[in-house]
Amino acid sequence: MPWVRRRLRGVQVWARCDGNGELRVGSDGRVDVLYQPGGRLYRAAMRNLEPDDDPTLLSDEEAAPGELAEARNRTGRMLGRSRGGQSALPLPSSVEGVDAVHVYADGACAGNPGPMGIGVVLLNGGERKEVSEYLGVGTNNIAELTAIQRALELSPRDRTVVLHSDSAYVLGLLGQGWKAKANQELVARLRQMAAGFRDLRLVKVAGHAGVKENERCDKLAREAIARAQRGARP
Repeated sequence: MPWVRRRLRGVQVWARCDGNGELRVGSDGRVDVLYQPGGRLYRAAMRNLEPDDDPTLLSDEEAAPGELAEARNRTGRMLGRSRGGQSALPLPSSVEGVDAVHVYADGACAGNPGPMGIGVVLLNGGERKEVSEYLGVGTNNIAELTAIQRALELSPRDRTVVLHSDSAYVLGLLGQGWKAKANQELVARLRQMAAGFRDLRLVKVAGHAGVKENERCDKLAREAIARAQRGARP
């Protein structure tokens, strides 16, 4: 795929595009960008990319041969660490195709502890699944972990699955080897489930920052709590 000139907050960058020069936007609303050919690969929100007068196009080989080769050959798990609401380790273009399943998960808690709800959105080509589930009373961390559990339960294990979450706590436990000081049984179960996937990739998204499907998950989680609270009223 070629790269086209754009401006990101006034700075000239290279942005990934298709053969017609249209930006390649991922399911998270972001575009692969480079500040210079051969440099580090970042993801930028499409709304922050403005046109540039430079008509030059670069091929993948000219733009970032080392970074792209590494990204395309990488298998197993990867975690995008949050940096200013943006993944520092970006989602490779190789999982943007139709064979990748994207799943978003979020937990909510009305008080901590308090009533818990979860929301999950799974995108599999043209198929969409949503989960809005009330869990009872517990902590926000339990809600976040259980949301990931439901997401993994819905996802096919023989496909590339890209799991998006705004929870640094959960992604740290699953992707960075953090030690579980609480909820150890639930964490152990999630790790065992994650190990059963052929190719599970973890991506950190910014919470309450306009990421469409992540916002939808938050709404589904809070709707589940609201339904339960309405049902409990005399």
